[in-house]
Amino acid sequence: MRFRRLCAAVLLAALIPVPTPASAQTSCEDVYTPVQFGLIRQTMYGRLCVPQGAKTLQVLVPGGTYTSGYWDIPVDGDKRSVTRAMNGAGIATMAVDRIGSGKSTKPLSILVDVPNQAQAVHQVIEKLRPRFTKVIVGGHSIGSAIAMAEAGTYKDVDGVLVTGMTHQWDYVRAVPALTNLIPAPLDLKLGLRGLDVGYLTTVAGSRYRMFHAPGPEVAAVTAWDEANKDVVSAGEFVTTALMSNLVLPVSAAIDVPVMTMQTSADYFCGTPPLGADCSSAPALVRSEKPFYPSAPRLDGYVVNGYGHVFNFDTKSADAYHAALVAWQRSI
Repeated sequence: MRFRRLCAAVLLAALIPVPTPASAQTSCEDVYTPVQFGLIRQTMYGRLCVPQGAKTLQVLVPGGTYTSGYWDIPVDGDKRSVTRAMNGAGIATMAVDRIGSGKSTKPLSILVDVPNQAQAVHQVIEKLRPRFTKVIVGGHSIGSAIAMAEAGTYKDVDGVLVTGMTHQWDYVRAVPALTNLIPAPLDLKLGLRGLDVGYLTTVAGSRYRMFHAPGPEVAAVTAWDEANKDVVSAGEFVTTALMSNLVLPVSAAIDVPVMTMQTSADYFCGTPPLGADCSSAPALVRSEKPFYPSAPRLDGYVVNGYGHVFNFDTKSADAYHAALVAWQRSI
């Protein structure tokens, strides 16, 4: 009898799947995609991570002065990593560097704007699409404007993730923050790249106040953020404003489900029309719904207690990542 019970226990254990670390299941590679960028050829870099058997792909675009590293922040383990959380849930990720930044090619800044970036991301999606049954394009800040433009223009994705960007801005807070930007050639480190003055970066020591406050000031986070800061073009700023809130927003053409995930302390939240209503997820959806008239579904999620770059926030990370996974599985 004991032998039978032991055999039954062993058999049952063999049938129950045992979770393994995401790193053991996920294959990652650096991908350099040739893209048509406006009228010229460029190369867009991305870090592609595919869990075994993944059928959903998330293409992630960072905001201004950030690179693909924003989605996989290596400070204090992987708590701040969106890509690792998604990979652990069986979702593939492709985090790209916008043209002009990171490991992507760097043309004259006058060529670098939201429509051209969206065209480049579209070509990355085209090349990866055959491998997956569902593709989500997502972004942060200016990256969200690019994601919205890509989805609205090319109609090639199944959902859109918008973070760090709404259609109503609190200019009273946003405009003063922009005074922390300087031409990249004036920066001690980035000046060595030989970029033209249309590329901008942040003044040394300004990133906590500009991007993280009122979140806790963590020395390791501040140091990593400063050491890895990058550039944004003036054209990206201008076209983001024009395409998201000053004229007919490009989001009006999006015809797939959208998830807007914001932090209540951001420049894009406040009392409408100076910021969207981010007091709760339902309030955020009501505030943003008019800008997505063709989207069959708009969901919202609000983070509290952190600034613009809330991927750095460990307090909200688990719930934020879980909400993102659940949304993707529901569409």
